[in-house]
Amino acid sequence: MEPSVVKLKPIEATPETFKDFGQVIQASPDGEPFGPHDAELDLSQGTPRFYIMCLQDRALMFSKITHHASVTQCLGSVGGDVWYLGVAKSSIVDPNVEQEKGENVLQSCSGHFFVPPAVDSVHIFKISGPKFLKLNRGTWHAGPLFKPDTMNFYNLELINTNVVDHTSHDFKKENGIVFVIDE
Repeated sequence: MEPSVVKLKPIEATPETFKDFGQVIQASPDGEPFGPHDAELDLSQGTPRFYIMCLQDRALMFSKITHHASVTQCLGSVGGDVWYLGVAKSSIVDPNVEQEKGENVLQSCSGHFFVPPAVDSVHIFKISGPKFLKLNRGTWHAGPLFKPDTMNFYNLELINTNVVDHTSHDFKKENGIVFVIDE
């Protein structure tokens, strides 16, 4: 059976529009003291890794979404080119707090508990120009996605984030849904 297509209009990523998922960091004058315009990082669970990743063939569609429960993550295009990111709010739950009836609480292979993201909780953000995104711990994300064949991205996470702290949800398999960026 073919999955249903859900078309989502991208929202321009600004500090205000992206605040539920993390931060949008833009250029600031040299020497400016630390403040709310700076990325509030949590890299306390291991050794940070800052690198440039080269991505290819990332069409403007996705069905899988991922979160990292133990770390913030920063992503930005090297040249300030336009890119897109699908996101949903963190759904990590405290196992000591009783959940509402009907919530499907799962345990990840890394040990934390979470509720899979709902189809209607997914948003698409468009990132234009010289800025990067800091994702809050647990923010579900799909991408970076982009129109060119290849793009390079700055990535700040931990050296083993994708090995020990990588939980995914497959909307195609679990919900019969594929998201398409409608632009």
